[in-house]
Amino acid sequence: MKPFTYERAKSPAEAAAAAARTPNAKFVAGGTNLLDLMKLQIEAPQHLIDVNNIGLDKIEETPDGGLRVGALVRNTDLAADQRVRRDYAVLSRALLAGANCQLRNQATTAGNLLQRTRCPYFYDTNQPCNKRSPGSGCGALQGYNRQLAVVGASDACIATHPSDMAVAMRVLDATVETVSGDGATRSIPIADFHRLPGDRPQDDTTLRAAELITAVTLPKPAGGTHLYRKVRDRASFAFALISVAAIVQRDGSGRVALGGVAHKPWRNEAAEAEMPRGAQAVTRKLLAEARTTEQNAFKLPLVERTLGSVLAEAKG
Repeated sequence: MKPFTYERAKSPAEAAAAAARTPNAKFVAGGTNLLDLMKLQIEAPQHLIDVNNIGLDKIEETPDGGLRVGALVRNTDLAADQRVRRDYAVLSRALLAGANCQLRNQATTAGNLLQRTRCPYFYDTNQPCNKRSPGSGCGALQGYNRQLAVVGASDACIATHPSDMAVAMRVLDATVETVSGDGATRSIPIADFHRLPGDRPQDDTTLRAAELITAVTLPKPAGGTHLYRKVRDRASFAFALISVAAIVQRDGSGRVALGGVAHKPWRNEAAEAEMPRGAQAVTRKLLAEARTTEQNAFKLPLVERTLGSVLAEAKG
């Protein structure tokens, strides 16, 4: 691990200001992703800003009947909150499907959203990776890519976003709140928060330099049956081959978002109009622009079958 300096911020504004004035600074809270990458020298920040003591660890009700989840709320606490379990069950289920209890006890809401979109070639510094080293190439394109993206990818990157929580946030239409180094605040719809790779795969999100996530806001509950189904190679502590987050109403209408298929949580609202017609119709539109490899083509029928199972469960 390379040397770095460290400070503890006392407020969100102070943390953002510190990042703005310090070159190559990173925020650290749970550290479940960043510290691993630092040990591998994939990330090498010159300065770490500890944000654990800036008061963003509460879950509060909003005036319109939603919830405002502080950026530092731990995944375990969010999944266990009675309001989340009752009104946003898809989120609770997704959180419990991720990682293991030790990591969930440490990982934060903001940190979960900010996990690096990655693949095995990103971790191996002996391999080319445009995300880790822009312009070096993508080893996964012609290499081992069974777990990687089938839609929304580019010639620069076919990595998939690893978060389960983010898929649930996408189907819930959450909003990400931020503060910048100059004190300006923003509200970013979750649909616009994560990026597709394009020709800049090194940028996972639309956050600006020195911008700090302060909260994630959930809108008024949508009702319906909430389900999260994750298909993976191991029963626990494994990223999704594919995952399905769904909210299904009594008339068969609803929402669906996918994990494990793209550089970001994948949702196409136009495809949701097909939900009363069944999984095949939804999948056809949802993955209409799919571009598969020989190794990962199985993901398309896997999505259809998993979504079919979820819709069947929702109907009882």
